Amino acid sequence: MAPHQPAFDDPDIDWGGRPLHDTTFCVVDLETTGGSPAKGSRITEIGAVKVRGGQILGEFQTLVNPDQLIPAFITVLTGITDQMLIEAPRIAEALPSFLEFAHGTVLVAHNAPFDVGFLKHASKELGITWPGFDVIDTVPLARRVLLRDEVPNVKLATLAARFSPVQPDHRALTDARATVDVLHALFERLGTWNVATVEDVATFTAKVTPQQRRKRHLADNVPDAPGVYLFRDARDEVLYVGTSRSLRTRVRSYFTKAETRTRMGEMIALAERVDTVVCATDTEARVRELRLIDRHRPPYNRRSKFPDRLSWLRLTDEPWPRVSIVRKVTEGAATHIGPFGSRRQAEAALATLHDAFRIRQCTGRLPILPSRAACVLAELGQCLSPCDGAISPADYLHEVGRVRTAMTADPVEVVTHLERRMAHLAESQRFEDAAVLRDRAASLIRAVRRTQRLDSLAREPEVIAAAPHQDGWQVHVIRHGRLAAAAILPRQVATTRGATAGWVDTLLSTAETVEPALRPVPSALIEETETLLRWLESPGVRMVRGAWQSPWPAAARHLERFDVDLEVARLA
Repeated sequence: MAPHQPAFDDPDIDWGGRPLHDTTFCVVDLETTGGSPAKGSRITEIGAVKVRGGQILGEFQTLVNPDQLIPAFITVLTGITDQMLIEAPRIAEALPSFLEFAHGTVLVAHNAPFDVGFLKHASKELGITWPGFDVIDTVPLARRVLLRDEVPNVKLATLAARFSPVQPDHRALTDARATVDVLHALFERLGTWNVATVEDVATFTAKVTPQQRRKRHLADNVPDAPGVYLFRDARDEVLYVGTSRSLRTRVRSYFTKAETRTRMGEMIALAERVDTVVCATDTEARVRELRLIDRHRPPYNRRSKFPDRLSWLRLTDEPWPRVSIVRKVTEGAATHIGPFGSRRQAEAALATLHDAFRIRQCTGRLPILPSRAACVLAELGQCLSPCDGAISPADYLHEVGRVRTAMTADPVEVVTHLERRMAHLAESQRFEDAAVLRDRAASLIRAVRRTQRLDSLAREPEVIAAAPHQDGWQVHVIRHGRLAAAAILPRQVATTRGATAGWVDTLLSTAETVEPALRPVPSALIEETETLLRWLESPGVRMVRGAWQSPWPAAARHLERFDVDLEVARLA
């Protein structure tokens, strides 16, 4: 048996110590054709800087021919074109050169799982043994060291704006140079934590605080089952809600060195009791977690607390319709898409529709008969100008029909229009303007796709589905997008002739009665319905009763052409 190689971040290993000032680091950054090597994305550029004791020892940079076309949105993001890579070395030549450059160093990257993941994948494909570098990721390091008052997030651009004269530009060497300055700034902060070695960097976040030790007894009576847990303070107020497949294991982890989040340390100091809700399935637990967070609005839950802070686009139902941003879906014949996570995203999608179609942008209702002069947008050809009688109601409604199709069925007209504009801007080297159009298009297409998915389940009065479980089958009853019941169908019942139907009928008799909401809004929190959709689309799920089908994926296909991988975009 091969000897076990302990992980670099294993807090239980006594590593000795390598002083930070006396260790050689190789700060690396990659550009790629997409977000995942497992999905066929490839490296297009490698940039690295070797540093020791604050001094730059050398730099490495090479373009890489990926043997595939560069997606348009990647060209817009990085400026790397297919023509630039024709004469570039392939990964079989570039990777060994990089590994030789980085030999004997500690690798550093901003969002290291992304960069190291691509390098490991390329090594495996080439049959090259990965050297087993120790790796430092500046993302969790920055989250641990920096305060929210100093930086709003830990994107490289944000950190570089504060700590580096180098402005990241989505080119590998430039971004690696910026990461070097960020790394040194973080190392300076670590001095106040008595962190002086590479091993300290790996383990300093894994220390158990005194308040964690004192509160260990709160996990004593927690059951070993899937469900939801609630931390409460001395006034019985809910501090935090979470979910786990094993409540006992998860709650106990808050009192060990596995819990490193500063906010959770504050929460543990205030906690006086842990309540639990045992659930039949993991999906039921996630749903109950969302509902409890919505009900209690716990101060230490950052996500899912404000489902009411959403925006929708509404194509109005009036003689001269327009598209507006609203807070909720209203009754009537108006068309809605969304919800958007922020008003900014809704405004971006609205700008995309106005860019592709010439419906009016003025606010307020217009009379059926023209009554005023045309506006500037009409003079510029960006509005059909119903206000001055320049277009008949029938012709205007034809344009409105095109907008409605883009919002509810297939935004292909928007995609085609914006791709032409993006190509023109890219040819003119106006990459930032093209990126703005790309982001606007992605906001619209995501909303169309989201609406289609939500409506596909919101319209169904009852769906019963099952998936394999270690004890039989997990069964969920979903009504108008809301989880109405969940249970485990025992294996012995499932294998007994005629017994399953009776078991299902009994489950239905205890299921929650759910009334439909105003479509496309489901009769549940948006996140609850999306959780159920993900489960329905997961491998192995079978329909027991109901006619639900995953919606036509037209918008999803368009999104692949416009949307940058979320993790890449978040940390870029």
